[in-house]
Amino acid sequence: MVAWMTLLAGCATVENHHDPLEKLNRVTDGFNTVLDKLTLAPTARGYGQVTPGPIRTIVSNFFDNSVYMNVVLNDFLQGKAAQGSADFGRFLINSTLGVGGLFDPASSIGLTKHDEDFGQTLAKWGVGQGGYIVYPFFGPNSYRNTPDFITATLTDVLFWVSLSAAPAVTVPLTILKAIDKRYRLIAAANLRDDMALDPYVFTREAWRQHREYLIYDGNPPSAQSSGDDWEQDDWENDGG
Repeated sequence: MVAWMTLLAGCATVENHHDPLEKLNRVTDGFNTVLDKLTLAPTARGYGQVTPGPIRTIVSNFFDNSVYMNVVLNDFLQGKAAQGSADFGRFLINSTLGVGGLFDPASSIGLTKHDEDFGQTLAKWGVGQGGYIVYPFFGPNSYRNTPDFITATLTDVLFWVSLSAAPAVTVPLTILKAIDKRYRLIAAANLRDDMALDPYVFTREAWRQHREYLIYDGNPPSAQSSGDDWEQDDWENDGG
């Protein structure tokens, strides 16, 4: 969250023209913003007010662990065998000793949490990120990162549970997962609303910089040396 807040603060006035769907994206972003203000944002604030911090941590641990096999898969796809083995050990320990992921004993023994996904894997394989796109309900994304929807779903423990569990179990879990995710973004969303002259551009640039931060494991190259930067000239030369 600290890294994300730093990136947000650093891109309040940056412009990014690698956005061929900007008109449609702005409409979708507007829809998402209205929906968020009417539903998720107030619900997340209420959740934070009535739910004790330790319980919120347990909830976050559970959902993080349920999707952690996506991290493990992409560790190995990126050739990070040692990290992949450690992350698999983290998943096993938290799933067993951590009571299904409710607790995080793995961190206490030095198994650090990582953040890998198929979009980062494709970047490591040399696939260009393509255009920026905003999806209804899901928000910012890019062409390259879109296939992660598939791998993230197929490696989500709760997805497989939902195939056999009753809706009375899966629906509340899905709602709680969305609330937990939105609660974690409250500080970043507030910063965007307070600082941004154009919240759409602000969010787009923050998302792009955050993705680059993840792809380069926290050490992205400068804009001048990065082959993955979004520049206006790229689209002018391509007629985009």
